[in-house]
Amino acid sequence: MIFWIVAAALTGITAAMLALALLRRREDEEHPAAYDLRVYRDQLKEVDRDLARGVIGAEDAERMRTEISRRILTADAQMQNHENDTEKAGGGTKAMAAVLMLIVAASSFGLYMWLGTPGHRDMPLQVRLETLAEDMKARPSQAEMEAEQTPVPLPAPDPEFAELMTKLRAAVAEKPDDLRGQMLLARNESTLGNHKAAYEAQAQVIALKGDNATAGDYVLHANLLIAGAQNYVSPEAEASLRAALRIDPLNNLGRYYLGLMMWQNGRPDAAFRLWDQVLRQSPADAPWVPAIRNTISELAWYAGVDYKMPPAPHAGPVGPSDEDLAAAEELSAEDRQAMIQGMVAQLSDRLATEGGTPQEWAQLISSYGVLGETERAQAIWNEAQQIFVSVPEALEIVRAGAARAGLLQ
Repeated sequence: MIFWIVAAALTGITAAMLALALLRRREDEEHPAAYDLRVYRDQLKEVDRDLARGVIGAEDAERMRTEISRRILTADAQMQNHENDTEKAGGGTKAMAAVLMLIVAASSFGLYMWLGTPGHRDMPLQVRLETLAEDMKARPSQAEMEAEQTPVPLPAPDPEFAELMTKLRAAVAEKPDDLRGQMLLARNESTLGNHKAAYEAQAQVIALKGDNATAGDYVLHANLLIAGAQNYVSPEAEASLRAALRIDPLNNLGRYYLGLMMWQNGRPDAAFRLWDQVLRQSPADAPWVPAIRNTISELAWYAGVDYKMPPAPHAGPVGPSDEDLAAAEELSAEDRQAMIQGMVAQLSDRLATEGGTPQEWAQLISSYGVLGETERAQAIWNEAQQIFVSVPEALEIVRAGAARAGLLQ
């Protein structure tokens, strides 16, 4: 009920403002005769002043008054006709304003009935988040999504490779517990575009490895599932992603896919937070970086964040080359110290503008500790704590660098 009261009030205010603007425009229009009347009255006053000063004679003054009075009568007649016409048109303008108000109200109601959800209950933020979480749990499975998709025709493989694959499939079918065979099968089926066969083989790899399965194993399984569902992150893919992140919380590909899942399920805010961290902690040549850079500004808008895209990171690590190290050996202790300080400053500038991995932040803090610049090390440690506060595992890596710098007891 509150919704309808507010909606009706806003619609009424909007319609009233439009109607008032229409009526006011009609009232503000001045007829040219009104201006002429003001001028003629001023001319009569000028004639009286000129007569009093002796500039003109009484006969000329009387003649001028007569002419000006004639013009005043003509202008006044024009004004009377204009007022009569305005009064007649005023009814039409008011009727037009009333029709405009009705059109605004009716069109607003019609648009709501078409685009809105009449009768839907109010949804505070927490309720919306809970609803989205329920919808996410109920989203289509891997098999359901694959069944809805049009099969993509695959190119015919090289005859020699096809023969090798036939033998590999037969060997794996004969020895399903052969870990190396399953790994080869998963990789080669993926190469052929047989995503279902590939992720089934990779699932077997994970089962055979048991507790020794790595984050990379789980991410590869999720990657194959997502490819098989044409970029859709199914519940099965999500399970593998979360298993990977339990092993390695900083796995960038796993976090990228988890952000993609959030984006697909109405949570751009969560996707933005994940992708912002991944973007700042990934190397420039990571395959997911272009996809994030193309989308993250839109995610930030949906998340209500005033976002500034970080500059593209360097393609390789910033640090001394082999030639730099060889040259440093020939320097004096003082020059070598200056060279090291320059390289540390370079790393500091890059992390400040582009971000970096927890290992790089830890290295920077410990480097300043070695150089004896404790205050700078402390300032960078304070900044790193804010950056990695939501990733405890990353914060522990940086904390180790702070401990090496002597900042922690």
